[in-house]
Amino acid sequence: MRNKIDLNADPQDLFLNPWQDEGLKLLQKPEFIWRERPLATISGFAVSSYPEINQRIRSFVDTARKQRTLRSAVEINTVPVVIDNADFRKNSLYASGKLILSGASGTRLLNAYRWEHEEEAFDPEEKLAAFFTACQDGNKGKSLPIEGTFLENDVHFAIECRNTFNFYHFIVESLSQLSVLDEVGFQGNVYFHYPNKEEKRRAFVEGFVSALFPEFAGRVFFERAPKEYNIVLTAFDMTFALAQAPKAEIESLQELTTRGSGKLDLGSADGQLVLGMNAVSSVLIALRARALKAIEGHDFSYLPKRFFVGRSDSGSRSRPMQGEDELLGALKPLGFEKIAFEDLSPLEQVAIMAQAEVMISCHGAGFTNMLFANPDAFVIELGTLQTARYRWKDFWPIANTSNCRYVSFFADFNADDPLLEPKFETDGIVPVSLSQSAVDQIATFIGAALGYQPEFLTPEDLLQTSRRVLRSGAGQRAIELLEANSDIVIGNLDLCLLKADCHKELGETKSELAALNLAFEADTDRWQTLIRIFWCASSCERPQVVRWALSLLERDFPDRYEAFVSNHEWVRFVA
Repeated sequence: MRNKIDLNADPQDLFLNPWQDEGLKLLQKPEFIWRERPLATISGFAVSSYPEINQRIRSFVDTARKQRTLRSAVEINTVPVVIDNADFRKNSLYASGKLILSGASGTRLLNAYRWEHEEEAFDPEEKLAAFFTACQDGNKGKSLPIEGTFLENDVHFAIECRNTFNFYHFIVESLSQLSVLDEVGFQGNVYFHYPNKEEKRRAFVEGFVSALFPEFAGRVFFERAPKEYNIVLTAFDMTFALAQAPKAEIESLQELTTRGSGKLDLGSADGQLVLGMNAVSSVLIALRARALKAIEGHDFSYLPKRFFVGRSDSGSRSRPMQGEDELLGALKPLGFEKIAFEDLSPLEQVAIMAQAEVMISCHGAGFTNMLFANPDAFVIELGTLQTARYRWKDFWPIANTSNCRYVSFFADFNADDPLLEPKFETDGIVPVSLSQSAVDQIATFIGAALGYQPEFLTPEDLLQTSRRVLRSGAGQRAIELLEANSDIVIGNLDLCLLKADCHKELGETKSELAALNLAFEADTDRWQTLIRIFWCASSCERPQVVRWALSLLERDFPDRYEAFVSNHEWVRFVA
């Protein structure tokens, strides 16, 4: 029972409020709690063989893009803190009798509280919301406590681990925490505390610690929880501190929401989900920088730049993907090789991603290495509607850390009934099945993104591929694709508009205007094109085109003209 976490109490009695409760002190005043950071290009496409599955995938992806994506990523600070009466249990940490809500550990604790009380007479979500609101109100005018005494060198640094066998959880949630010691001058020992049995610990754990933090050689130890300390150093991820912070400190976060997402309520499960999808931990950024520095001066030119990541025969659970051989056959002419991360050293895993042009694999923990990808890389995930719903969000913070192009193709379930959506709780992760059509779509996309010019039999195929290339952050490649197929583009409204979108994405307003003129020639009955021509011509200072578009709008679409000028009275003077 000593290693059990008891959640049978009110939230204010369970969870630490660092502004008021004893037990946690910062080593110094933090430079920031949160700040803006550029968003990565994250896109998802449906390639199922079944229209009904494609519709579900598109609906989910569109909702995520419109309602769960902020205007910018949010970097959240993770800082070194002193914990009094520390108690590591399972994969969580108590400070003076209360659970610390820190990063992924905090997410698991709050979810566990919701699940354990879902049959109760009260609503656990309302209880948690009331707790966070009370913290925000009660913390007004208060500051986080700072440790003011000198800490001796025999004070240890300890980290709670989800486990020591899952690559994603260890690298992202545990190893990254060591980065808070970069500017502390720490000379003590480091302890990783985990709940799993010792025999489940994987070799990559020690390998990555040694490769990326060599200065701690001989001072890193792994001990199974539970473990108590009178005083200990650890890392505090301030994600949930945002939900507890005085309202004045988080009001500007609301400016990052989009029109479709509404208010960002950090005290709610949905608000915490949206923040988590768009959040980037400062220690992940630091871990990436440390890893890239570690490979400097080494020769990794023997590693491929275009590769498919498979699974090693040992050390990983088998999730066979149907259609893998067909995909590899289609990728081989593009210069792809098949590799397994498990066969590479830690520094080789960093290097192969740092110099990658395209990495592609079926969904799995290997996408953790996207952390080390260069910003121009295409990191392509092959998943299903199930991985879209339950796992896609987990990799958004990693993509937003590296700012690479994270592209997901969601295909079919490799199951007896591919139309039956599996239940994660009972079926686990169901492997992927790629039809020949899915293989063709993926290979065509990759070829176009790399600058090849695939042949297109129909305008619809060209439109689909070009749109995907644009949405994946490669607007120039999409333009090249459209220009190489100008005989198909000319006279096709959708393709001309897409070309205009590409130029707009790249800030090329004059070229955008030229494409819009082609779009109007392709369909002179579409008044919306004239409105867009007006705005585009205005921005690139083409007064004659502005007047032409307005006069044509007034002549051929008088009702639309009146509606437009009534909303923009100054337009009458332009005309």
